[in-house]
Amino acid sequence: MVRNRTQFHSEIPDAIATNIQILNCSTHIENSKIFVVEDEYFTRQGICGLLEDEGWGVEGFDSCERFLEAYRQGPGSCVVLDMHFPGMSGMELLGRIGAMTDSPPVIVVSGSSEISEAVQSIQGGAADFIEKPVARDKLIASVRRALGRSVHSKKASTSRNEALEHIANLTSRQRQIMTLVLAGQPSKNIAADLGISQRTVENHRASIMRKTGANSLPALARLVSCSDCTLIP
Repeated sequence: MVRNRTQFHSEIPDAIATNIQILNCSTHIENSKIFVVEDEYFTRQGICGLLEDEGWGVEGFDSCERFLEAYRQGPGSCVVLDMHFPGMSGMELLGRIGAMTDSPPVIVVSGSSEISEAVQSIQGGAADFIEKPVARDKLIASVRRALGRSVHSKKASTSRNEALEHIANLTSRQRQIMTLVLAGQPSKNIAADLGISQRTVENHRASIMRKTGANSLPALARLVSCSDCTLIP
């Protein structure tokens, strides 16, 4: 069957091949399988075709229920998951996948730009959160990282220690502000709640990103989730 990828590729800029060939073959796992769970036909077909072009085995599903019916656990796999479905939600499926033994990493893709959804996804166990329209280079890089995580899960304790070190660099005020930011609170509200100026909040936010090395709020949420650190505002 010929894939109709016109709509999908109209949303995705051309990738620069030299920028995405950054990992060696150890993360481009032979016989890897990627499961795409997306109810929108053209988006699903486009993502499947894009990943197949990279040499991965791909299987698409239009609902969470059909994925669960067909999924069989195995090494070297990951799931690309939308959040919004008529039936079982992506968040519920994320929870079910997380409860599996040797669960595959999940990359969440969503049309929502809400910080709370990104944070909820990461805290729910997602390996990454990508906003739609999906950029091709971001998706490929994320899948490569996810497959690497699937194979090298024993490195998790090292990642946790590194995350804890980053969090430890923050002051108590910065940890407090970080908690509120990840809860989806805007700087104006944080300033009012803490009795400080909005500029001070923005300065703290910049310091938090610099000290943790996070380049986005989803990345910061991943760091906190990986550290298993309890943050109290």
